[in-house]
Amino acid sequence: MLNDLPNTWVRCKLGDVIVRISNGANVTQHGNRVGLPISRIETIWNESIDVSRVKYIEEIDSNFIEKYALKRNDILFSHINSDAHLGKTAIYRGVPKVLIHGINLLLIRLANEVNGEFINYQFKYLRMQGVFVGAAQRAVNQSSINQKKIKDFSFVLPPLNEQHCIVAKIEALFAELDKGIESLLRAREQLKVYRQALLKHAFEGKLTKQWREDNASKLETASELLARIQQEREARYQQQLEDWGKAVVEWGAGGKEGRKPTKPYKIKELPSISPEEKSVLPKLPIEWSYSRLAEIGKIGSGMSVSKGRKLNNPVEVSYLRVANVQRGELVLDEIKTMSVECDKLESLKLQQWDVLFNEGGDRDKLGRGWVWESQVAPCITQNHVFRSSLYLTGEAQAKFVSHWGNTFGRDYFERGGKQTTNLASINKAVLSMFPVPQPSEKEQIKLIGILEGKLSELDVIDTEIDSSLKKAEALRQSILKKAFSGQLVPQDPSDEPASELLKRIAIERAEREAAAKAAKAAAKKTPKARTNPKAARKRQGSA
Repeated sequence: MLNDLPNTWVRCKLGDVIVRISNGANVTQHGNRVGLPISRIETIWNESIDVSRVKYIEEIDSNFIEKYALKRNDILFSHINSDAHLGKTAIYRGVPKVLIHGINLLLIRLANEVNGEFINYQFKYLRMQGVFVGAAQRAVNQSSINQKKIKDFSFVLPPLNEQHCIVAKIEALFAELDKGIESLLRAREQLKVYRQALLKHAFEGKLTKQWREDNASKLETASELLARIQQEREARYQQQLEDWGKAVVEWGAGGKEGRKPTKPYKIKELPSISPEEKSVLPKLPIEWSYSRLAEIGKIGSGMSVSKGRKLNNPVEVSYLRVANVQRGELVLDEIKTMSVECDKLESLKLQQWDVLFNEGGDRDKLGRGWVWESQVAPCITQNHVFRSSLYLTGEAQAKFVSHWGNTFGRDYFERGGKQTTNLASINKAVLSMFPVPQPSEKEQIKLIGILEGKLSELDVIDTEIDSSLKKAEALRQSILKKAFSGQLVPQDPSDEPASELLKRIAIERAEREAAAKAAKAAAKKTPKARTNPKAARKRQGSA
């Protein structure tokens, strides 16, 4: 870990300062707060004993408690876990009064000549450096470190008095650091609140209130906007009918091979927004109105992934998965491909400014999405991602609908989603009926300009907070590095060298082992309490 150490320090194996290392109890646990608390992996996820995450076991006999109960300054070590949690530790400070250690945690008990907090901080530093992940054995979903490897890890050991001083200094510096981190996290929460308030004002028309009043004579009314959307929708439908007619003629001229082209679907008239629906929606400015999503855009679904699908004229094409479509952004680091029929590609292909909505996943993620900007061409969606191609297309219009869906739409999709054992989902009908506010087209453009400018400012602040949090974490590592290289506190030449501590620990270990052997030998010489019943009866008869 560190090479240059003060003269009074030594480097040793962890096993040199351990008096006990053992697996935990494998017993039936329950959630009722009755009996003795028992630690689990979750108990130390935050690298401290989290009492709210313990389970309980029935009262056990005194021998069991002696074997598995923790003593003050014992360290719990997560030795079987995912890489993210492997090697996490927590030191037991006597709360709760009796704590049993569970099967997935190792108990590490140190010699009295060693400060447990000092060793525990070294565990944290080693985990930050990736030492435990690097030494672990891999299974399918978990990694593990056995007791032998743990005892062989290299630790540094200063004189005992210096150990106490280092721990006190670390805790003082970390306390200051934690105050700064707490302030940063509080600022981030305030940003979230402000972001929500900003979006609420946007969709209540408050961001553009003055602009709307100043330009009232230049803006189309809600009914004029809806009429224009309907006109565009009908024009597109007529064009689709014309294209379909030509395709049918070509299909017939070609001997009617393959499937007959499918006739375009004409959208049915949808019911108006009911008073009950409006009661849970924001109250709009008088110049705005609500429309159904299917009234302002054509809703399409994607293609299911199937390697076994038989295709006559396949073409390989990129597609978006649920993982690519996040709330307010598209994550395109990994885009997969699938094969589809060449003649279906045009109908499946994403168009610029399509609005994407996720069909399934956790309930709170239903309907999340963002706007397609033709980052990859051609590209389609998997069947778990819907798209809405707006009839009045444009960047501002698409972002307006998507921002609305990601904020006020969340409650709508959660209410309308269907829940199965592991997943929730929305269908095309639910998405089609989604109410969307409709300001004039000019106001949508103005509103998105204002909104995105303010959101961009918030993103800059959020990035600065992220950067500060990373610097704080780097500073934490720097403090620990100095602590374990002898640079954090001054050395006292009068302190007993750590080498003497190790000698005493070794002598005490040898004495314990000798005493244990003697007790074991004595137990073997002691006559067994049980006797042969038949022999006993014979002796009684002889008497």
